[in-house]
Amino acid sequence: MATEYLSITWDQLQADARRLARALMGAPPVKGILAVARGGLIPAAIIARELNIRRVKTIAVESYEGPRAESRGVVRVLEQPFLEEEGAGYLIIDDLVDTGETAHVVRELFPKATFACLYAKPLGRSRADYHVREVGQDIWVLFPWDMAPAFSPPLIETAK
Repeated sequence: MATEYLSITWDQLQADARRLARALMGAPPVKGILAVARGGLIPAAIIARELNIRRVKTIAVESYEGPRAESRGVVRVLEQPFLEEEGAGYLIIDDLVDTGETAHVVRELFPKATFACLYAKPLGRSRADYHVREVGQDIWVLFPWDMAPAFSPPLIETAK
């Protein structure tokens, strides 16, 4: 279980996705993007725009369990597209590689694709061909879609 949280804002997510897109500009020619649903959907959309890629497919993978999705379970592929040539010419995009188990399963299905993510933890880092930021293994990354703004009373009111 994570002992610390890292909150990523929408602005930071977009900036990091653009950094990843810039790094991917040097990759071999791209036929399309395979977004890992759900976390990879928004980064994939940003990268598709930045690289002018129109073909975006998804793979639905489940690996977290529980009401807050903080415990890892068995990786299950819920839905996958057909990609010719074992995914050659495709970019697999995800938000985060944690232990690398999800990335491993997806890479087994599409071994010739390039795997890129925004954030990488030490245990999964070797599964990604590209990433823009490393975070500690014990840090739980909170993405903008995981959070909602809420009123916070002034400290003086909570001290009473």
